[in-house]
Amino acid sequence: QVQLVESGGGLVQAGGSLRLTCVASERAFSALGIGWFRQASGREREFVAGISWSSTGTDYADSVNGRFLVTRDNALRTAFLRLNNLKPEDTAVYYCAAADGGAYYKNEKAYQYWGQGTQVTVSS
Repeated sequence: QVQLVESGGGLVQAGGSLRLTCVASERAFSALGIGWFRQASGREREFVAGISWSSTGTDYADSVNGRFLVTRDNALRTAFLRLNNLKPEDTAVYYCAAADGGAYYKNEKAYQYWGQGTQVTVSS
């Protein structure tokens, strides 16, 4: 069973930046695809970014493309989501998720493992 722990959320002004971190408990991290999702209050959880096991494949939601950057370091069993030029509409709980097989998916149902989430709040 893979456990994921996110950190790095917080309160930031519009235009600011944060780096979210997702640390996995298992060495098998390098074989997992990683997805980042977020859920704003009163809304459904949505895909934000994904990265394949080898980092050769990445994808972003249109709303964050060009502002967010997803990376990973398999040696550290860690995935990162850099949030730049933050907007108030980016306010949400951000989750990392891991999928067996190494690919990422936009559908949250494809992920077997989830972190507890970290709150990102962007003030205007």
